[in-house]
Amino acid sequence: MFTFKKSVTAIAVAASLGLSASVFAAETGGLKIRVTDTNGNPIAGATVVAKAPDVLGSRDGVSDADGYVTIRGLEASNQYTLSINGANVQPFEATNVRVQTGKSLNLAYTLGVDSDMETISVSGRAIAAIDTTSSSTGLDITLDMTESLPTGRSYQSYLQLTPGVKPSSLGNPSSKSGVNYSDVNGQVGQSTDNVYYIDGVNVTDNESGTFGGNINSEIIQEQQVLTGGIPAKYAGGAGLVSRVTTKSGSNEWHGSVNYYLQNDSLVSDYKNDSKTASGFSTFDTAVTLGGPIIKDKLWFFASYQIKNRKDDVTDPETGAIARSVEREDKLGFAKVTWQATDDDRLTVTFFNDPADIDGRREFDVLSNRDRARTQGGDNYKVDYTHTWDDLVINAGFMSHEAELSDVAKDKTTRNDVAYLTNAGSVTQADTDKGGLGSDAIRFRNKDSAYINFEYYLDTDYGFHTIEAGYSTETNENITNTVYTGEGAQYTSIAAADAGVTFAEYTDVNAPWVGTKDISEDDTARIAEGVGISEEEVASIVFDSTAGNPTGDVNAYRIVQTQQAESKLQIKGKTFYLQDKIVIDDLTVNVGIRAEKWDHIASTGEKIFTFDWDIAHRLSAVYDINGDGDSKVWAFIGRYYDPIRTDMTSFAGNLTGSVREEQIYVNDAWHTFRVRGGVSTQDAFISPTTKTPYTDEYLIGYSKNLSENTNIQVTYTKRETRDIMEDYDLGVYAEGGQLDGTSLMLPFSYFGYTENPGSNYVIGTLKGGKRDYQGVEVTFSKLRSDNWSLRASYTYNDAKGNTNSDGNADLQGDFYYLDPRAPNMYGKQPGNIEHSARVFGTYYFDNGLEIGAIYNWNSGTLYNRAANVYSRYLPLRETESYDFGGYDGYWIAPGNLASEKTPAYGTLDMRVKYNYDFTDDIKAEFFLDIFNVLDDQATIEEEQFVAGSGSFEFGEAKDWVEPRRLYLGAKLLF
Repeated sequence: MFTFKKSVTAIAVAASLGLSASVFAAETGGLKIRVTDTNGNPIAGATVVAKAPDVLGSRDGVSDADGYVTIRGLEASNQYTLSINGANVQPFEATNVRVQTGKSLNLAYTLGVDSDMETISVSGRAIAAIDTTSSSTGLDITLDMTESLPTGRSYQSYLQLTPGVKPSSLGNPSSKSGVNYSDVNGQVGQSTDNVYYIDGVNVTDNESGTFGGNINSEIIQEQQVLTGGIPAKYAGGAGLVSRVTTKSGSNEWHGSVNYYLQNDSLVSDYKNDSKTASGFSTFDTAVTLGGPIIKDKLWFFASYQIKNRKDDVTDPETGAIARSVEREDKLGFAKVTWQATDDDRLTVTFFNDPADIDGRREFDVLSNRDRARTQGGDNYKVDYTHTWDDLVINAGFMSHEAELSDVAKDKTTRNDVAYLTNAGSVTQADTDKGGLGSDAIRFRNKDSAYINFEYYLDTDYGFHTIEAGYSTETNENITNTVYTGEGAQYTSIAAADAGVTFAEYTDVNAPWVGTKDISEDDTARIAEGVGISEEEVASIVFDSTAGNPTGDVNAYRIVQTQQAESKLQIKGKTFYLQDKIVIDDLTVNVGIRAEKWDHIASTGEKIFTFDWDIAHRLSAVYDINGDGDSKVWAFIGRYYDPIRTDMTSFAGNLTGSVREEQIYVNDAWHTFRVRGGVSTQDAFISPTTKTPYTDEYLIGYSKNLSENTNIQVTYTKRETRDIMEDYDLGVYAEGGQLDGTSLMLPFSYFGYTENPGSNYVIGTLKGGKRDYQGVEVTFSKLRSDNWSLRASYTYNDAKGNTNSDGNADLQGDFYYLDPRAPNMYGKQPGNIEHSARVFGTYYFDNGLEIGAIYNWNSGTLYNRAANVYSRYLPLRETESYDFGGYDGYWIAPGNLASEKTPAYGTLDMRVKYNYDFTDDIKAEFFLDIFNVLDDQATIEEEQFVAGSGSFEFGEAKDWVEPRRLYLGAKLLF
């Protein structure tokens, strides 16, 4: 409530996503306020002060001749108070004003000037906010949103609130055209296209493309998720951009203590036999504290959290408990801010996220293939900002450390065994023999330095916000892999199948169960390595068990002949320039983003440079009626997806591990390929390789339906091209199987005149493409009359001829997987075509809140697959036919994404009670109920047509978790 003269009104109008803060700049927003009298005339000279109890200091401004005042550099909070004072103006206060990171919220206040008016008390009214200057789509996940809804306690789980984001149990959800499927192990729900920032620190894993850092969710002030129309200042790709802003100290002491828990007694029983005996317990506790070291000058905010989870994991065959797994995270955070002068601010941030995990929770991972993991590291950022009237300069540097090391629990020699004659009775224990096979010590580190400029210019041709920035970045991928057991990993044939020939073993129509790591496409290399003809290779008989670690039939193995640490690097430079021009009701944003990347081998030698790639980002937004009540917009832009350090390791591992691939012929092992080391470089990045990119075209419409409700509709089209892949030149350019056919690629395609002397070359995948179009409808109701609501529906149409995304797939090795081959273009596996999401909260006057989220999707598309090199490859034809001058077994027509898991929906609820002990000490108690209806729907089905040993094709192999309760309490002061 606030008090002012009769007829005084306070009307909040459209929000404006100006995105005034750089990715690396201080995470701030702003307010643009117009002050008028009751006749609509501007009030000049009014002083406006903005302050909040949970942010640093206060800021103010004075209205100009048109009644406008702009206040910039405000930290995110929903507790701002705006005080307006001036000559002949009744003093006025608006409370609970929200400021969001990167937004410049437009507000209008009409003030009474007649001192004889009667004084009354009223409440402020919120108007559904439309951003009339930005083309960006996504969601601003605010503190009050996450604290009133049933969500997982992490910034990764908060992504699931964003429209169009697909389900993900691994925390890296796909959005729009982001790849949601990998042939490697047939993994679904793990996007490698997202970019993750925590207070401007890029914590994206430079090797895997997934998130690489964790924090205590209690320190999150807000999280901004961008899914389209991304300006030039931000990196971007086919996925989303997540930007977390953390809390800061202020002139008032504030903090919290919490404890949350969950255990078996709070979880319903599993309905499937494979998981019935599964159980777990978890808790996390955290403390936060912030306040002034020197009031108005120096502040701090700190937190520490311990999270612990214990799981009993069942055996997929028997359902009995196979092992117990414990994970412990210790998350520290500290931020110190120094306001040296009114115009100079220095912020130092530190956080770390060490975690010890003594095993894997996935029930389809056998205990003999289990591993312990150590992960996490230290992160810090030093940031300095200086402000003039119309110019802001921001500079700093940051460091991100991320260990991800795995140690095998079982040190015996790994042996993957394939079965034919007895395939129907084979279990996973039969196919996955021996230990994990190796210990892997890995660090993915990142350092960056940056400088950014922001300049405000008012001209006769519009108001300009001109932004520019330059940064340097170094990504390190440090690895040391040690094979366990006898220093080799085997792929064998079951003893009952002894006597099969190479041709029978590699027959695409034979219903083998288990992994096979050689195929008919290796024939030429094997012939050269053994010293026999290709015809003789087909006649090789596998019948010896001599020296086999599990007594099975020798066929193929990899032997580690040299083991050493390898350090690979990518060094990049990035520049952006953009100008947002506001001309009356039209906003035009013109921007470019340029990137240059050098790849450094383990010797320190530069092995490849991707020269400056320039991406355009252009948008136009029109305020239809000039009243901030509706808008239409369009965006066209390009997002580059630089090749990650996994490919640098592939091409630049010149001093680390050396592995020899061998086949068993005539009672001896013969090497037919050497991987790693200087003598036989595994791969070169070919001179003609281009940086993968995605072009986006987006149009949208948004309109307020009432003071509190809004509807938005967007259409997005994306085209991903210049996709990267590794090629076997023996197949594609040296004659091989495709000599004289339409699919052969000459050496000149890769920029060579002859074989450069490596096993493979990394190049641009000829004909590779992914095409996406989608429609999204979102309805929002702001909090009023004690409740809020947001609902969205998304349609995704994703087609293409490749899932490659920097993971060295097989499309450059096997002719039938070539993107130009028949039946390769179609629906994308991993896509979810339809999804809907509704969430909202009802706030009772007695402190009780009830929040709920309902998520529905139409099911995940997947292939009818065969197991090749542990890849889930789409099934091939049973009869060969001619294509392009070559007769072969191509991918079966209609096989891509031909299957779909069942549609399902999940309802989650939170019941929360707020109790105020005093004005300064409060408590929160909540109960989360996940999967309220206990619908344990199928979320994954077996993709192998021949089965996997534990599951038949199409059989359910993973399910929605059963109903589970989560209890929590928090004390705030």
